[in-house]
Amino acid sequence: MERGQPYSGKGVHQEDTEVMADFDTAEEGDYEILTPLQPNQEFKDPAILLGAQTSQSPNSSMTTKQLQEYWRNEKRNCREVKVLFEIPSARIVEKPFTKYVKYQIIIIQTGSFDSNKSMIERRYSDFEKLHANLLMEFYDEMEDIVFPKKCLTGNFTEEIIQERKLAFQDYLRLLYSMEYIQTSRMFINFLVRPELEEAYSCLRGGQYTKALNLFLEAVALQEKLTKHRPILLVPTLCAIVVCHNDLEDSKSAYEFGEKALLRLEKYPCHRYHLPLLETMISLAYELGKDFVSLQERVEERKAKKGQIRAVTLKELAVQEYVY
Repeated sequence: MERGQPYSGKGVHQEDTEVMADFDTAEEGDYEILTPLQPNQEFKDPAILLGAQTSQSPNSSMTTKQLQEYWRNEKRNCREVKVLFEIPSARIVEKPFTKYVKYQIIIIQTGSFDSNKSMIERRYSDFEKLHANLLMEFYDEMEDIVFPKKCLTGNFTEEIIQERKLAFQDYLRLLYSMEYIQTSRMFINFLVRPELEEAYSCLRGGQYTKALNLFLEAVALQEKLTKHRPILLVPTLCAIVVCHNDLEDSKSAYEFGEKALLRLEKYPCHRYHLPLLETMISLAYELGKDFVSLQERVEERKAKKGQIRAVTLKELAVQEYVY
């Protein structure tokens, strides 16, 4: 397949690849289970460690005031990373035979400076569908959560829109505060799936620049939401590799490939592992980097799994969100 050409889908055996309708449809064994909202490091009371500091650290020369300031800074560095939702604005969308309001949602990572704020838009019906799905799976947790009711009239008045902006903002914050909902497929899909579907559609249509921009925005948001399962970023990272490769930016493709491989280290059987390794070998050869170690990993993988039908990274990527 020549670079820059739309993907036709021909030549891919149906049995070779799965149709992935969801970004987290990898085998459950592929998932890394971590406790949500873990601090980056454990903070211990300075009173407990003060004795150890005097003999094991340069801090032994600190005055009491300096030591207190030191531990205040340490504690700030250990703050939990959370996600904050803001809905600062909304806009009315008018189309033939339909009219609705789209709410702008800003997602910010707290606990450290977040220079990459994520922005998405959702309408009332999107929130309504999310609520109905969550009720089916998490009824006990959702039982007392109030959802903004529909209005027969006045849906487009400034007053109603303002009320719903605040209500949906509180609604998202409350959902995120509940561990099981925060890490659920339905909640994460609500926040990332529409943009990913558009990105993959552009990829299949050969619109690589537009697809790349959408994927880069999506992966920044996924990083905020999926710290409990870093493996979930792999499909998006690989799609970014494909886009950069087709745009003949081998250096950027290789950099994102390294990020994906890092998340795949513990998952050698993941469906993206072998296709990504083979793509990285080609990129490494083109860039004059070491590809021997990558080739050894491919041979090792093939030896363990036996004969494997070849599927390229691009063939695998374009099948995400195909129904």
